[in-house]
Amino acid sequence: MVLPPLFWAGNAVVGRAAVGELPPIALAFWRWLFAFLLLLPIGLPRILAQKALVRRQWKVLCLLALSSVTAYNTFLYIALTTTTAVNATLVSAAIPVAIVGLSWAWTGETVSKRQGAGILLSLAGVLLVIARGDLQALLSLSLHVGDLWALTAVASWAVFSVLLRRHPTGLDAFALLTVQVGLGLLFLSPLYLLELASGARMILTPHSLGLIAYVAIFPSAVAYGFWNRGVAELGASVAGQYTNLIPVFTAVLAALLLGESFHWFHSAGLVLIFAGIWLATRGGR
Repeated sequence: MVLPPLFWAGNAVVGRAAVGELPPIALAFWRWLFAFLLLLPIGLPRILAQKALVRRQWKVLCLLALSSVTAYNTFLYIALTTTTAVNATLVSAAIPVAIVGLSWAWTGETVSKRQGAGILLSLAGVLLVIARGDLQALLSLSLHVGDLWALTAVASWAVFSVLLRRHPTGLDAFALLTVQVGLGLLFLSPLYLLELASGARMILTPHSLGLIAYVAIFPSAVAYGFWNRGVAELGASVAGQYTNLIPVFTAVLAALLLGESFHWFHSAGLVLIFAGIWLATRGGR
């Protein structure tokens, strides 16, 4: 279960390293196109075996694809054009408490006092990272656009997670993932065409092609495969704790590969976010 967080941390580092060579929507589009081709031999037979279920739930499947494949990764790559990999990943670490908060607002799930305290703690950690330790930046709303895009990515993944919980599809895991990626690509295509129309172009070099290959293979097909197996063997609650490794791996990789610095507000934000996650995910009945 250590490999998926490591590969997903690498995704953030690659998104940052791609700036100047690969526009964000192009990176998302080609990532998912190649991942779809990798998944198709495994996923297509399972989709055909459950085609009636797929047809019956096409609306829910479209929403799941739109909020995950189309929105989340694209927003994250856009964020990484103007913020560091460390910042974007620390903001994204608030996803577990965002899910708890959205579940309360959307589905009426009970939030205990302990969970509420956890949400507030994590929110404080996210705000500390976004403000880069400068309270004046929050008061004057002088915030990094990239960090706000990362926050939007958090919201889109929380929507996906709560939607999946409210409307379980009953599909085989690989069938669901293949449908998700295929539909997500359909929604992503017009955005990619708009990006091309704006004049943004990929600079194809061995480096940029290597970045595309990495995000298509490891954070997409391989990481999801390991993740699905880990959840089946360990359970969702135990497996979910391993996502806490993503900011740690990102900080190490970003320092080694990108030369990014890890400041005091990153450490303080990390402590607050993890403390909030601990409270929020252990506060339910």
